[in-house]
Amino acid sequence: MTYLARARWWLPLGLFVLSVTWGYTWVLAKQALAFAPPFAFAAERCVGGALALFLALKWMGRPLTLAAPGATLAIGLAQVTGFMLFQNWALVEGGPGKTAVLIFTMPIWTLLLGWPVLGERVRGKQWWAAGSTLLGLLLIIEPWNMHTSLFSKFLGVMAALCWAIGTVLVKRLRARQSVDLLALTAWQMLIGAVPLVGLAALVPEHATHWSGSYIGILVFMSIVSTAFCWWLWITLLDRVPAWEASLSVLGTPVVAIVSSRLLLGEDFKSSEMAGIVLIGSGLALLSLLGWAASRRVRS
Repeated sequence: MTYLARARWWLPLGLFVLSVTWGYTWVLAKQALAFAPPFAFAAERCVGGALALFLALKWMGRPLTLAAPGATLAIGLAQVTGFMLFQNWALVEGGPGKTAVLIFTMPIWTLLLGWPVLGERVRGKQWWAAGSTLLGLLLIIEPWNMHTSLFSKFLGVMAALCWAIGTVLVKRLRARQSVDLLALTAWQMLIGAVPLVGLAALVPEHATHWSGSYIGILVFMSIVSTAFCWWLWITLLDRVPAWEASLSVLGTPVVAIVSSRLLLGEDFKSSEMAGIVLIGSGLALLSLLGWAASRRVRS
């Protein structure tokens, strides 16, 4: 199999793994908050993720050097500290399915930030894919429904904005200099975990209940959902435009909604089902356009 052929299948496979893993992660995160307060859980998850990443670097014999301190600090504070803080807080206030959907408004913010900062424009039929997915999100979010928790929605949007800022910063760093993506992921995780540990120590919360169930959730969340999937995200981000990568993982809230409904009994309405269909249609169109573009490149 040629390199182009491998890349053609590796990218959608990686995005599929991210969508499924991160979608189910929302249910696990909601369950974990029954054992640990939000700040402590965020800190424990990120510390565990950073430890796993540095052990992987050491085992692979790759350098542990912090290549771009300033940029990595900004990425860590936005995409780890800010995102984890607002995400867990939003989960306390709302259900995992709807919270995941709110947070996955990130393609909107990535698109708005990526255009002036990265010069990444959405062209032609890509607007149809973007419009379908974003309309689907709108139907699920229901901003016109003022009877739901506005504070929970605000927290979800803030998490989305933090993730989008981190995404654009990663793309800008990679455009300026070459950095080891695994080392970048490890350092941003460690840097982002420091303020979370401080918050967990300073904010009065109940103590973590260290049970077998919580340890199992924390191990999965730290190693798979945080360490591995964060590295996979940055690797994929290095190969496609920032807005397209963000749009492509919009399958995550769909998985989160279905998982939350089946496992936690979280309700969703006909409008939310319509939103899921629109998101799926947009993702299918985006994949079709990417496949057609790869065919033109090879021919």
